[in-house]
Amino acid sequence: MASSRTIIIAGAGIGGLVAALALAKKGFRVTLFEQSPRLEETGAGIQLSPNATRVLIALGLGEALKPHIVAPEDIRVRKASSARELLRVPLGQSAELRYGAPYWVIHRGDLQTVLLEAAGANPDIALALGAKVEDYAAHANGVTAQTRRGTQVADEHGIALIGADGLWSTIRARLGDDTPPSFQRRTAWRALVPAEAVPAEFRGPSVNLWLGRNAHLVHYPVKAGALINIVAIVRDGSAEPGWNNAGARQEILARFSSWSWAEPARAVLAAPQQWAKWALYDRPPLSKWGEGPVTLLGDAAHPMLPFLAQGAAIAIEDAAVLAEYLGHSADSPAKAMRSYERARRRRAARVQHAARRNDKRFHVWGAEAIIRNLALRLMGGEYLLKRHDWLYGWQPDRAR
Repeated sequence: MASSRTIIIAGAGIGGLVAALALAKKGFRVTLFEQSPRLEETGAGIQLSPNATRVLIALGLGEALKPHIVAPEDIRVRKASSARELLRVPLGQSAELRYGAPYWVIHRGDLQTVLLEAAGANPDIALALGAKVEDYAAHANGVTAQTRRGTQVADEHGIALIGADGLWSTIRARLGDDTPPSFQRRTAWRALVPAEAVPAEFRGPSVNLWLGRNAHLVHYPVKAGALINIVAIVRDGSAEPGWNNAGARQEILARFSSWSWAEPARAVLAAPQQWAKWALYDRPPLSKWGEGPVTLLGDAAHPMLPFLAQGAAIAIEDAAVLAEYLGHSADSPAKAMRSYERARRRRAARVQHAARRNDKRFHVWGAEAIIRNLALRLMGGEYLLKRHDWLYGWQPDRAR
């Protein structure tokens, strides 16, 4: 592959890896720089709604992913204090027929492994670990990225640079937005347990969502049903740096006390002996994602709070759309990137806003919670799914 077709990607997370695969499919050579010295099988579960799975399947990854996924039959929303079911949102075959693509849940490590194996098998993709893109310079022939590996500094040349380097993006700061992300006064606790460690009613292929006062709980099976992924989100006054800090079991159980959380929910929370936690941060929508042959993708452009389960999905969408535009305008990467940004900015902002709105809806209490719960029961699962058509029914080819 000619060097004049090389695209540099800063960050080998989900968005960066999917972008590399999509760009290689369009005939580009891709070099990924990832600052972590190794990509470990860590993290929590991920919900891959149809807007994301259709992209992964189109990239030929469906068969490799199937041994790892669970296809939930529904989302079950419960009242935390009583365990009463408020509604069920149908997924499974019903959602696949509606949207033309399945709804899956998977462990982040399994998704990352499949993406890495696909990238490693592609001769047009090179991955450099322990190397960070620290700066760049755009010029008439493209862009030169300054990379650092330990004490060694080197230059990488390409026709374009994609900043897929996450919430604390160096490329975003280099583009002019060095305002730090803001702590949202919430902390997410996560754990994985063997399926047999939770009550039998919670081992099946369902996403379970419990709504409580200033807290909510989500759990669903991953690892083809062998493990249960548990995420508990609580209000917090201070942020602890990092996203994989150890959390004390006694603390999380105290946060979900028996006076406000039903015993079945507490049984799920009592199953893990070890917890990890991370503080939730956010950033407002950007009016400018890039300049020249440089743009942003995924959390670097639009970090998503987890209340709509769309962080990975929207990064995957970004990757597909950016590859499509660059494939059609390979001789003018800057033009392609501006077109990509125009195609993505409004949708990404809408999803960010919807996630923030769910934050408020999930955590109300008192009279507001009574009104919310009544509205959910009256609405019903079928109608609630229909209200997500704009999100789940997204098609890559419509972006252009």
